[in-house]
Amino acid sequence: MSSIVVRVNCDAKSLVGISSIGRREKSVKVCSRIRFGSGGAVVAEPKRSSEERVYEVVLKQASLVREEKRGVNIEFDLQKTIEGDCSNGDILNSAYDRCGEVCAEYAKTFYLGTQLMTQERREAIWAIYVWCRRTDELVDGPNSSHITPTALDMWEQRLTDVFESRPYDMFDAALSHTVSKYPVDIQPFKDMIEGMRMDLRKSRYNNFDELYLYCYYVAGTVGLMSVPIMGIAPESKASTESIYNAALALGIANQLTNILRDVGEDARRGRVYLPQDELAQAGLSDEDIMSGKVTEKWRNFMKGQIKRARMFFDEAEKGVSELSSASRWPVWASLLLYRQILDSIEANDYDNFTKRAYVGKVNKLLSLPAAYGIALFGPKKLTKLFMR
Repeated sequence: MSSIVVRVNCDAKSLVGISSIGRREKSVKVCSRIRFGSGGAVVAEPKRSSEERVYEVVLKQASLVREEKRGVNIEFDLQKTIEGDCSNGDILNSAYDRCGEVCAEYAKTFYLGTQLMTQERREAIWAIYVWCRRTDELVDGPNSSHITPTALDMWEQRLTDVFESRPYDMFDAALSHTVSKYPVDIQPFKDMIEGMRMDLRKSRYNNFDELYLYCYYVAGTVGLMSVPIMGIAPESKASTESIYNAALALGIANQLTNILRDVGEDARRGRVYLPQDELAQAGLSDEDIMSGKVTEKWRNFMKGQIKRARMFFDEAEKGVSELSSASRWPVWASLLLYRQILDSIEANDYDNFTKRAYVGKVNKLLSLPAAYGIALFGPKKLTKLFMR
C-alpha cells in the first residue's frame, strides 16, 4: 500500500520557562502536520518553535570560532585589505573614523565603553554598529514611508556585495574590511534585514513565539554579529554555544525593553508589539492600548512582561564575563543601563502610554564605573569586595 501524506502545521500553545513569563506551564501542542505511513501508521511532525530555529543559527555562528576557543592557534590577518578602490589604507582609516563618529553621536555610552578595546576590535564594532543603524533607519528613519520590500531586497544584495569585498561607500568599506578579518557570518545580517521586512508587513504578534522571532531578527542578531569581534576570554571554560546564547539573550532583552518602553509611541503608529494571546488572557485588547489608560489589569500585565525581560537579562549576564576582558565594559554598560529602563517603567506606575521611561544622566554616569568594576572583577567578586 502506498503511503498517504497530509501536511499541516503543528505549533505549541505556550512555551515553558522564559517564554511563559516565568510560570512553568504545560506545553500543549495542537498537531496539524500528520504523516500517514505505510500500514496506516501515524507520525506527527511538529513545527519547530522560533527558539529552535534561532538556535540553529546560534550553532552555526559558534562553529565559526569553536576551533579558536579550543585553543587552536588561528591567526586573523588584521592588516588585510579589501579589493577595489577602498583598499587604500588612508581611505579605510577615514572610513573607520567616520563609523566611530556615528557611534559616538548616537550611542555615547557604548562608544565610551569601546575605548578599552583594542583599536582593531573597536573599529570593527563601530563598523557593525553603523551597518545596523543604517538598516534600522530604512524602516524607522525619516524616509521610511518610501521604503518597499524591493528596496530591502536591494539592501540585501548590497550586503552580499559587501561580504564579497565590493563596497559601495566608506561605511561599506569599513564593514567589508571587518568581515574579511573576523569569523563573522552573513546570516545574522540577512536576518536583521528580514526583521525590517516584518516591520513592513506585520503590526501584530499572536503569541510570544512570533514576538521572539521578531526580537531575534532586529536585536538578537547584533549579539551574534558581535561575539567574533569582541572575542572570548582565553581562560573561559564555558562552551562557545552558551556564550552565543547569552549574547542572543541580551539582544532579546534589549528589544523587549524597547517594546515595553515604547508602547504608547508604537500604538500611535498603529503597532502593538505585545503578544495578543497574553493580552487576551489578562483581559486586555488593542482598544485598551489605544485608549492609553493605566488600569490594574494593565499593571498586572506589565509586571509579567517586565519579569520576562529581566529573565533574559539574567541569562545574558552568564555570558558577558566569558568575553575577552577588554570587551566586557561596553556590554556590561549596555546591560545595566537597559535594565534600569525597566525600573523606570515601574517608577512611572507602568504608564508607558504618556511617559517615556529613560535613565537619567546621573544614573548613566554612575552606571559606567559600576559596569567597569563588574567587567574587571565580575559581579560576584565585586559584591564580595563591597561587603568587606
